[in-house]
Amino acid sequence: MRVGLRLLELARERGARAIFVVGTGKNVGKTTALLAMYEAACNSGLRVGLASIGPKPRLRLHPNTIFVTARPLLPSSPSAEILKISELESSSGSLLYARTAYGGLYDLAGPSSASGLRVAVEEIAARSDIVLIDGAIDRLATLASANGAIVVSCGAAAAKTESEAVGDVATLTARLRVPAFDPLAGALELEGALTATMAADFIAAGEERQIVVGDSTQIVMNGRSLAEALARLRIRCRRTLDVIATTVCAVAPERSFDPGPFLAAVAGATKLPSFDVFAGREAA
Repeated sequence: MRVGLRLLELARERGARAIFVVGTGKNVGKTTALLAMYEAACNSGLRVGLASIGPKPRLRLHPNTIFVTARPLLPSSPSAEILKISELESSSGSLLYARTAYGGLYDLAGPSSASGLRVAVEEIAARSDIVLIDGAIDRLATLASANGAIVVSCGAAAAKTESEAVGDVATLTARLRVPAFDPLAGALELEGALTATMAADFIAAGEERQIVVGDSTQIVMNGRSLAEALARLRIRCRRTLDVIATTVCAVAPERSFDPGPFLAAVAGATKLPSFDVFAGREAA
């Protein structure tokens, strides 16, 4: 099956203008998932924009792709049309927006802050039908005020066992899918982050009110502490995020999982459409 097209369809069915790909760790197939959607969008005749939170080297892009990069990284060949010089900075230098004139290899770079990324995504979205972002968990607040969707990638590179990998992606997706708070019910609204220490104190005190944060990026914990907090507290968000699917990468240099059972386990644990981009499989 054409996984990139399926992911793109899921996002567009939700009215998404931007798709953010995040992972449970490094080398879990984020870029592969992003490029699968990119190829599908280009083949569908959409105007596509690309952004990354940091340096993303040597992506092969088609003509007429809008992207953001650092000025020092813009190649002299193949040529690209500079659309706008940005005031934003990245670790690789000041940023600009460009459109590919010819297909070829291009380097991407993006802002280092969530607010900067929001500006960059809005700038690209004004010139595109869909924006694809290679992102990080702490930048997801970018989508809280936009029509955005999230794809979560997981894999063998980020966990020692299959059960650990499944548990990690299940907990992460549960965190990102924390529901909106009920304004008619009792609530304890936090201005900043909810940490593991704070959550433990709330659990010990038998807190039954809603614990409300701005969005799920402000739930600053993971692993067992996060799983326990989500199970025992009524954690809610003012601004919700839309996770539409997961992708799996069953192979890593250190280890590999049985691809079919791993895909099925991720789908069962997350209750989301799950895809093996490499094998072209879907489980729901």
